[in-house]
This record gives sequence, structure tokens and C-alpha cells, in this order.
Amino acid sequence: MASFLSRTFDKLKSWIYGLGYTGLWLFWLFLVLTVIYFLRVPLKLSENVSYATMFLNTLTPKFYVALTGTSSLISGLILIFEWWYFKKYGTSFIEQVSLNHITPLLGGGDTSSENGTASITNGTASTNGGGTISNGGLENGTRLTSHQSTLPGQSSKCKVWRNPLNLFRGSEYQRFNWATGKEPLTYYDMNLSAQDHQTYFTCEADTGKPEYEIMQMAWRERNPQSRIKAAHNALEKNPECATAMVLLAEEEATTVIECEKLFKQAYKAAEGSYRKSQSTQHQNSTQEALHRRDMNVLVYIKRRLAMCSRKLGRTREAVKMMRDLLKESPVMNFNIHENLIEALLELQAYADVQAVLARFDDISLPKSATICYTAALLKARAVADKFSPDIASKRGLSTAEMTAVEAIHRAVEFNPHVPKYLLEMKSLILPPEHILKRGDSEAIAYSFFHLHHWKRVEGALNLLHCTWEGTFRMIPYPLEKGHLFHPYPTCTENADRELLPAFHEVSVYPKKELPFFILFTAGLCSFTALLALLTHQYPEPMGVVVRTMLGWLYLPLSYILEKLEAILPSNLLHQLSRI
Repeated sequence: MASFLSRTFDKLKSWIYGLGYTGLWLFWLFLVLTVIYFLRVPLKLSENVSYATMFLNTLTPKFYVALTGTSSLISGLILIFEWWYFKKYGTSFIEQVSLNHITPLLGGGDTSSENGTASITNGTASTNGGGTISNGGLENGTRLTSHQSTLPGQSSKCKVWRNPLNLFRGSEYQRFNWATGKEPLTYYDMNLSAQDHQTYFTCEADTGKPEYEIMQMAWRERNPQSRIKAAHNALEKNPECATAMVLLAEEEATTVIECEKLFKQAYKAAEGSYRKSQSTQHQNSTQEALHRRDMNVLVYIKRRLAMCSRKLGRTREAVKMMRDLLKESPVMNFNIHENLIEALLELQAYADVQAVLARFDDISLPKSATICYTAALLKARAVADKFSPDIASKRGLSTAEMTAVEAIHRAVEFNPHVPKYLLEMKSLILPPEHILKRGDSEAIAYSFFHLHHWKRVEGALNLLHCTWEGTFRMIPYPLEKGHLFHPYPTCTENADRELLPAFHEVSVYPKKELPFFILFTAGLCSFTALLALLTHQYPEPMGVVVRTMLGWLYLPLSYILEKLEAILPSNLLHQLSRI
């Protein structure tokens, strides 16, 4: 007997656990309704319902007008708040409260493991190991990550990257400002650049050196004129201060030719400092930091000199300098391979571009729009001049055409904002100094420099126009599951709004649908407002309509109660007392 009871108790316990919290809530509700039904006579439910009905019949139409009007006002206020919250944060406030506070009470919980498991956040898979996989690429301790910054208020995985093709402030961004009166750079973007410069161009060995202490303050200055003035003061202290020349070349020079002249002077000074610190780098940690800083300055200046050569039409010279940089400092390349790809495309050296892609389009390296879309361009180049959508729809795609279409789909999945700029469906602006991978800022930076490369390949834009939207059929829920990459990160819109100027309309992907609760409150507000108006204008007919509808709603309930009366005793307590 004891074993039977034990088995029965175990089965009951396992059945209860199997129901889960939702099932238990429903079971509890069923028990409450059952108890209320059997206690309806002692509780005098019928009499109370009758009293309530008499009370409602004595109410005047003005009460119903006030009731419906108040309901409309309250739902309208909720609608306004929900709409404001959705426009500001991109989600519904009621949904957030439900998911974060109510769902856990009803049995929902965080299913992510705490230790030893992988998690995916904003399109980035991370593990408890030594590295993180960000947008399909690996970042470990051997790779320079000082050019990455985390956006405030965002996940630690939502990183912004230094734009490898960023323009010169004085000779390009400033001229745009003079011509249009608009600021091409946001304060947040410029602040990130100031942090980069402090990271690259300062070290602990600068203490006691007045020119470098002045430059430490100069990078933090918000006013451009104050920065330029500080750079001149540093040069007065030390005419060989390379970082001061860098600042003047970036911000004071009004043409690329002036930039190149100043960078050449800075290169001579930086090269002398580098050689001097190279012989003493192993003496102590301070000397090692000094040598690392001098190497940063030298690589940065040489990269900017290569960009000057590219802008002045000396593309072959720029390619040679970029190749030398990749050989001399492969770890600290500042993504120089993207500059090299753009310069090689300008020379139409497609075989060399393919060789660069073979080296950098690797599963273990971070992806970028330049990598993905250049790979697509090279594959499209083989078939684009003969591609016809009408013929392809009749005979099907050839192997080469299928390969090109798959490459386009891969590129579009990585960054879906680029095609609208390449197809000139959206206007371009000057690219920012920092970009967010897979975001609108990266799309602008890529399209600004590569649009004419796509135009140069006959039929490439036509092939892109015919096939790019097919990507979205493969990934109907891009925020939840990707095809070749991680799900699309949710933080790109807010990050791009910080990086891009206010006059630019930020591209949003995927297009956000209005949350259910906004539609529900809008419908409720409209419906109650209509009821209030009709009740005020036609009180008698509305009373008849409401009574008729309530009667229809009560019919099935009364039918169920009659059947229960016929089956079950009217007073369970009375029957139990007789037993």
C-alpha cells in the first residue's frame, strides 16, 4: 500500500512538473472557477448579478458617454507614449515589461548558460575561450584591436572600427563644410578619433617632454583651432615633433598637396625617432613603449602618404607603398589591405585583387563590406556583360552565373545597406572616420570609394539590381538566424545615428513593423472614441444595441450553466452533509 501511494505521488509530481508554470496557472484558474460554481448558492451569486443588472439599468447615457470618453482618452495617452518609446528605442514598452518582468513570473527564464557555453549577442558569437568571433571573423590576443571602440549604452560586442579610407579633415571634410555649411562629422565620431590618436601617438615616456605633453592636450581639444595652435606650440618647442606635423597635415592643410608635403616632413622626423628608439627598446618597459609609439607614428604617416599618392593620381606608387606596409608590419596594418584593394581596382589589376582576397577573405579573419562586395564584383565581372534576366528565367542560370549570384547574396547578407547606394537609389554623403561593420556607415564608406569600380564593369550593376533582393528570401528572420553569417546585429541603427550626421537619413534593416500593442491601443482608442460619440448623439438606439449584444454574449454562458445544473447538484455542501 505504501509503495502504491509513493508511486502515485511520484506520478502526480512528475505530471505537475510536466505542466510547467503556464499549465499550473490554468489548472489553478480551473479549480477557482469550479469552487465558485459549487458555492454559488451560499455566495448568492444570482442575487448579486441581478443587483448589478438593476444598477446598470438605472445609469443614464451620460455615464456611458463619460466611460467611453475616459477609456478613449486613457488609450490615446498610452498610444502616444508607446509611439514615442518605439521611435526612441525601437521596441514596445508594454512588450519589454511583459518579457522582462511578467514572463519570468509565469515561468519564462533565461536559457543561456552561465559558464562554458557560447552565446550570440548582436550578431557576434562569443565563448569562454581566449578570442571572440565578431561578424564572422576572429579577434585574438595577436591582433591589434586598439582601432575598435564600443558604443556607449550598447553591448560590448557592438564595436565601431576606424575607417581605413577616412578622408583628410582640412582638405576634404572642411571644404565640404565651407561649401554647404553642414558638419560632415559628428562629435562622437571626432571624439573616437581623438581617443585613437591618444592611443597611437602618446606613451608614458612622454612625461617631462614639453612638446609631447602639449600634444597630449591637443588631441583632447574639441575646438579645431585650439588643436592647430597647440601643434604649432609643440613645433616651437621641438621642430622634429612628428605628431604635431601629423595634426597640421590632417587639419590645417587645405589641399592634398599641402597634406603630402607636411606628411613627408613628419615621415623624416618619425623615421629618425624610430631608429633612435629601436636600439634602446630592450632596456626597459618605458623604452619599449616609446619604440612602439614611434612605430605607430611611422606606419600611420606612411599609410597617409600612400593615400595622398592615390588621391593625386599616382596609383602605382600608392600600391607599392601599401604592399611595403603589409610586408613590414603585417600585424599593425590598420586594415591597409582595403586601401590596397581599392587602388588595385583603380588600376583594373583584377588578378592582383583576387590574390589579396585569397589572403584576407579567410574564415579566421574579420569580414568587411570591401572584402565581400569585391569578391562579388570579381565573380560578376565574368558573366555580367552577357547576363540577361529574360534569358536566365527561360534557360536557368549557368554555373558561373550561379556562382556570381551566390557571391552577391553573401555580400548582401553581410551588409544589406550597400546595394541602394551602388544602384543610386539612396544619395551618398562623405564617409565618417569610424564605421560599424554591417551598418549604414560601412555601406557609405564602401560605396563612396567603390561605386565607380562597379560602374566600370559592364553589366555588374544590372546583375546586382536583378539579384540582390533575392537574399532576403533566404533569411526571412535576419535578427534571429543568418544564412552564411551570424544573425544581423540589432545595435546598428543606434550606432549609425551616433556616427552619421543629422542631415543623413539612416538606412534601417530590417524594416521595423509596428508592435502589436501600438496597433491594439490605436484600435482601442478609435473604437472607444466612436462609441462615446455614438452614445452622445444617439443614446436610445445605442442602449438597445448594447443590451442586444450583451444578450447574445450571455446566451452560450446561460446554456452551459443550464446543462451543468441538470448534471451536477445545485448545492454540493448540502449533498455532502447528507452523506
